[in-house]
Amino acid sequence: MLALGAVLALGGCTSSSKSSSSTASTAIPTGGSSPAPTASNQLQADYEQVIAQVLPSVVQITTASGLGSGIIYDSKGDIVTNAHVVGSASSFQVSLANSTSLLDATLVGSYPDDDLAVIKLSSPPSGLKPAVFGDSGKVQLGQITLAMGSPLGLSSSVTEGIVSGTGRTVTEPKTTDSPGATIGNMVQTSAAINPGNSGGALVNLSSQVIGINTLAAVDQQLNGSAAPGIGFAIPSATITSIADQLIANGKVTNSGRAALGISARTYYTNEFKPAGVLVVSAASGGPAADAGMQPGDVITKVGSTQITDLSDLTTALASLTPGANVTVTYTRNGQTMTANVTLGTLGS
Repeated sequence: MLALGAVLALGGCTSSSKSSSSTASTAIPTGGSSPAPTASNQLQADYEQVIAQVLPSVVQITTASGLGSGIIYDSKGDIVTNAHVVGSASSFQVSLANSTSLLDATLVGSYPDDDLAVIKLSSPPSGLKPAVFGDSGKVQLGQITLAMGSPLGLSSSVTEGIVSGTGRTVTEPKTTDSPGATIGNMVQTSAAINPGNSGGALVNLSSQVIGINTLAAVDQQLNGSAAPGIGFAIPSATITSIADQLIANGKVTNSGRAALGISARTYYTNEFKPAGVLVVSAASGGPAADAGMQPGDVITKVGSTQITDLSDLTTALASLTPGANVTVTYTRNGQTMTANVTLGTLGS
């Protein structure tokens, strides 16, 4: 698990289940047949079926600094996980759900900007079961979800919840294993996500992976205690796009993330207060340069979003898509100006 911002950090919640009872008696037919299955029995059967189908695709990953989870991506031994799980390591040990043996694995590639990475088993055993990835664009509020992984080192654990939000843009804090990525379009879930769950699977009742468990929330007003039922998963559409590129090229050339085509830093006033983002350089032929922006400009707004520092700009862009047109407000030599920018794509 990874800490997240001022109100999101290490930790999570435990899920609970409710049962109902009835005092009404049930008549048994004289023929001796059993009563028809109840809705609750059918739901339990659905849970058991999904767990049986998907859990063999979820692994535990051990590094020198800790452990996390991963998802078997293909029969060649590629495993997708969070970039903060692999950190700076290049070699790993992997435990499959149906085995007590530890398998060696090496790094294929990591893309911290989306907190995703791929590792590969050095000697993939036969019978690997790759997960099936669903269409995260079809995820709906209220859908039942199961979070699978190794929370607190308890391998092959499962918690349940629902999709409680979609399209969330979340910023991770900077740590030794993460640059503080800002990730858009995340799936929010009430399924419990705890340390060690990172990199594991968020699954629907069709046995499809719809996300990678990444973050859980804490309540800073309660001294960092777990905020019940608030976890976040990177959507499957992002996972498959990034993983395919890492496997094919070892790097990401098309992130699907919007970009201005600039290098920048936070701009500070004479009172050392953040007051925008200073354009340090603008790539020739890039979105900002084509719109007339140049080094020395200070960005103060993207669309209707106020920009006071570099984190604000990153968050604003994470909620947009390449090719979108956006009005960027900036100052140049003390004068306020605007540019209509067609956003480009952030590369590796």
